[in-house]
Amino acid sequence: MSDDRVTRQPEEAGAPQGANDIEELKQFVGVHGRILGIPPARLREVLGRVRHDRDGEPGSWAREWTEAGTELERLGREVEAGRHFNIARFPFVDGPARADAQERTVASFDRWRLGDTSGIRRLDLGLSGGRVRCWAAGLAPRGGELPPLLLLSGGIVSVKEQFGPILTKAARFGLAVVATEMPGVGENEQRYTADSHRAVSELLDALADHADVTRTVAVMMSFSGHTALRAALDDRRIRGVVTAGAPVGDFFTDEAWRPRVPRVTVDTLAHLTGHGPESVLHRLADRALTPKELAALDVPVAYTVSARDEIVPPGDRLLLERHVSGLRLLVHDDVHGSPSHVAESRLWSLRSALDMLGGHGAQRAVLGAALSALRARERLSGAAGRRTGAGGGGA
Repeated sequence: MSDDRVTRQPEEAGAPQGANDIEELKQFVGVHGRILGIPPARLREVLGRVRHDRDGEPGSWAREWTEAGTELERLGREVEAGRHFNIARFPFVDGPARADAQERTVASFDRWRLGDTSGIRRLDLGLSGGRVRCWAAGLAPRGGELPPLLLLSGGIVSVKEQFGPILTKAARFGLAVVATEMPGVGENEQRYTADSHRAVSELLDALADHADVTRTVAVMMSFSGHTALRAALDDRRIRGVVTAGAPVGDFFTDEAWRPRVPRVTVDTLAHLTGHGPESVLHRLADRALTPKELAALDVPVAYTVSARDEIVPPGDRLLLERHVSGLRLLVHDDVHGSPSHVAESRLWSLRSALDMLGGHGAQRAVLGAALSALRARERLSGAAGRRTGAGGGGA
């Protein structure tokens, strides 16, 4: 988060102030690193230098990852450097070292996109809950023909810069693509509240002159996926939701599950909400989507499930299966984020989004062929996921 971000004081004395559990960070950054495209050997190399999480000190998380990114920056490897800065700010900004890493993440992406020919532009939007900065591509000029909108967002530890590869494909797919962030993450100055779904509609209002927001598909992961599902109940402009590992109901209400939620998740939620880590999960109970609300969703939902998810309980998948009529599932035998199935999940998610919009026959065919080829290779290695959903298949 940049220095001009709104400063918030925690509502409770127990809000997270100290260092993270370094071993847990190392465990969960594997998912984050795979999504960003950092090779496992490189992850192991830099993690081997990390000994603690004391802000800015030698051997600390943020310092070692920042220095690794700076080395790449000096070599002109801007994209790779930005990925390392992204890891340096993980899981959230809790001091000067991670604040510096956050700024470097944005600056590195900015230099890359200015040197690219993909037409990625920056959007600064003043919404009711605070300023939201986005990256966008494929937006129509005022008065031009409006393309459908693909709205992208990661979860509670993911910043918008990770969506660079999709943004570069906006023109190829004939879409307006806008990458944003969860409230309180990166450059989103809002706070994560029970009303955060309303910010999705505000964002669509702000984009209405440059995209056909009446044909919006929300590709929003994890906790932002929950926000998208809630927004789709009220905003008919959202034609579909594509998500992965999104909490739905039991995550918020199952008291027996709460002790199993990883500390990094609890601390990050405490940071984003302003509640103390000892009470934040209890305070989120009213955000659960009810069976009645899920049954009222009249748009297609494509959801990637990690069968061994450490964060989202299995009851949430059951809720979706029982109550969402337009559900399509991709199931991986993997942990949260399905780090061993990143490529398939991405292809399936993008193909699902285009299915929801209709048209785009050539692009859907290309994605379908790529997905089939990938699955053929995975079947040979025994790593294929399972697809279920309305209409028989889930491809």
